[in-house]
Amino acid sequence: MAITMTEAAVSHVRRHLETRGKGIGIRLGVRTTGCSGMAYVLEFVDDVPGDDQVFESDGVKVIVDPKSLTYIDGTELDFVKEGLNEGFQFNNPNVKDECGCGESFNV
Repeated sequence: MAITMTEAAVSHVRRHLETRGKGIGIRLGVRTTGCSGMAYVLEFVDDVPGDDQVFESDGVKVIVDPKSLTYIDGTELDFVKEGLNEGFQFNNPNVKDECGCGESFNV
């Protein structure tokens, strides 16, 4: 079981943690929503609850709760810039279908 990050994602998170002035990494999870069933949730974290899994890429931690890990195990987190748009891209091998707008998925 693993969650990985590209160099672009690591750099982006590291910059924001430095600007924020605190934090140990980001929490990656899923929530039920959207037309396909689930959506990704990202937030900065300052500590790790006892039952969460911690994955590290180049010194940046990704914290995942056990329930979410079932749906996102093997995911690579990337940060991409396309024209004027930029944001995180989730390369999740478990995804079976995504909605047309790309906001939600199902496994």
